[in-house]
Amino acid sequence: MDRFALSAGQPHMKAIVTTGPGGYDTLVYRDVPIPVPAAGEALVQVLAAGVNNTDINTRLGWYASSVTAGTAEATESQPAANGGWNGASPFPFIQGTDCCGLVAAIGPGGDASLLGRRILVRPCMRSNGFGSLETIWMASNFDGAFADYVVVPQVEAFPVASGWSDAELATIPCAYGTAENMLHRAGVSAGEKVLVTGASGGVGSAAVQLAKRRGAWVAAVTTAEKSAALRDLGADHVIDRALGIPAELVGTFAVAIDNVAGPGFGDVLNALARGGRYVTSGAIAGPVVALDMRSLYLRDLTLIGCTAWDEPVFPNLIGYIERNEIKPLVAGVFALKDIADAQRAFLEKRHVGNFVLLPPGTPLEQ
Repeated sequence: MDRFALSAGQPHMKAIVTTGPGGYDTLVYRDVPIPVPAAGEALVQVLAAGVNNTDINTRLGWYASSVTAGTAEATESQPAANGGWNGASPFPFIQGTDCCGLVAAIGPGGDASLLGRRILVRPCMRSNGFGSLETIWMASNFDGAFADYVVVPQVEAFPVASGWSDAELATIPCAYGTAENMLHRAGVSAGEKVLVTGASGGVGSAAVQLAKRRGAWVAAVTTAEKSAALRDLGADHVIDRALGIPAELVGTFAVAIDNVAGPGFGDVLNALARGGRYVTSGAIAGPVVALDMRSLYLRDLTLIGCTAWDEPVFPNLIGYIERNEIKPLVAGVFALKDIADAQRAFLEKRHVGNFVLLPPGTPLEQ
């Protein structure tokens, strides 16, 4: 049964429905019913939606343990049906983890003060409270922002007072939330040396900015052609990915923020000083790595995995935005209907920052 089927005269909207695990042909632009908020929920008019690795990974089923390739090499011809964040994804459904929007309606008994406010949606939701690590994610466990409207819990809609454009705000939730969570969990503080791999991507470029905001000394790993952009973001040192970590920096970092993993995992671990902290929330170069246990225990290293966002993370980001302590990086904007083009551009990895999708009728010049 098609849960997105329209009845005669039913209010409807445009959306990208991901029909199942697979390639770009599973991204179907169509009319679907406008969702209705229940008690405790808000209906949000989507103003802009960011594009992230997780959208592509979920479509491909990359999170399944049977998939061992990196995200860029994950095949669209052999998708895994059980490859969502928490097992099987609820196909067909609407993806889109990043949402900047306006609160258009609230469910019964809701907070009327939210109506008409521009908000960002916190996509990582601690469903059993912050005392539990259990999470649900917008666009993984329920419908997301690749549509004209999305329904979210009211407590996950955060008003933001900022002069940034809708597209700029839409670059923030997933990438910056992930980066801030890693820095928070690792306890990064002023004066510490921090290594950031994949520094030109959404999470990496956010981590560079957010680590600098905390007063850290930051080395960013990227390609030679992107080095100037990383220096502009505040990186104290830029490492050419093709040349590897210089010998003089090996064993000097307090923290490594690594969402790349893959064959370079051992080199990143060796870059840490004794007692260093390795933090990760991704593995774009490959999830299966070789670990020399002696490097871990003889040097008193700590490995930190991050998926569930801690309570201060998203409120912190709202504050950083409103005080202009960070800046957005819009790599490009696409119409919602052109999502496949946006994801192809994303996977080419020639950009710095994030791509954004805009709903029908919105000018692309933001």
